Amino acid sequence: MRDKELYSIRMRASEGGAHEDGGKHVSGGEQLSTKNELIDRAASLVRRAFSHQRGEPDFLRLTIEKVSEPVHGLTPLPVSYTQVSNASQGRLVAEDLLKQTGLTEQVIVKAMSVLETCYGVRGAIIIDSSTGDRIDGRHDKGIRVSRLDWNEADYTCWLEHFQMEKNQRLREALPLATKVASHPDSVAEFCFSDDPDYITGYVASKKVGYHRISQMKERGDENGGRLFFVNPQCHVSSYIDYLEKEPILLKGV
Repeated sequence: MRDKELYSIRMRASEGGAHEDGGKHVSGGEQLSTKNELIDRAASLVRRAFSHQRGEPDFLRLTIEKVSEPVHGLTPLPVSYTQVSNASQGRLVAEDLLKQTGLTEQVIVKAMSVLETCYGVRGAIIIDSSTGDRIDGRHDKGIRVSRLDWNEADYTCWLEHFQMEKNQRLREALPLATKVASHPDSVAEFCFSDDPDYITGYVASKKVGYHRISQMKERGDENGGRLFFVNPQCHVSSYIDYLEKEPILLKGV
């Protein structure tokens, strides 16, 4: 997709009305597409919304915007994986990885308690890495990282180089984690899905790469969330602007 006219496609689906009207989040997706691929990619996001484990939506918003800003290429974070026996062990692994990024145990514990009270937030939560406090001011909306994808040829090359099989979740999560980690104010990211049958989570940063953990919750649990830990001096509005508006493509190895 590099050097071609690009469009940002964003999908949000909910049950019980729009998200802002209290509807339950069902599904979402972010892609960059060429004009020729636009219809197929938009249709794939609509299909995803109506075949999701969290239910069938009665509200769907599909937003398509032409990207006018320069698209920046980023090298994917290194990928690693830890197999654990249960969710408790997975949380301990995540905590250790977060400590490796420089976060204290006190900050991690406080941030996790913030997350547990904000499972209904539709996007990510920004946490001050020195205090563990939430600082984004977005309430139930949270932050949605947008305008990100792979160059398709580079994705294929990356898979071949690391001898990996195609994995749609990894394909979507790695551009997001890489974009977040690339910002100079990012310290770490912690995430696990709200999909009831997807129990894998991850910790990501420049220091630890993109580290997947096989189990972060019990199967059937619809809770999940995403935390961005940032430097205390972070200019939050500029940080959010970068995450939501700056277009990036992963460029492979």
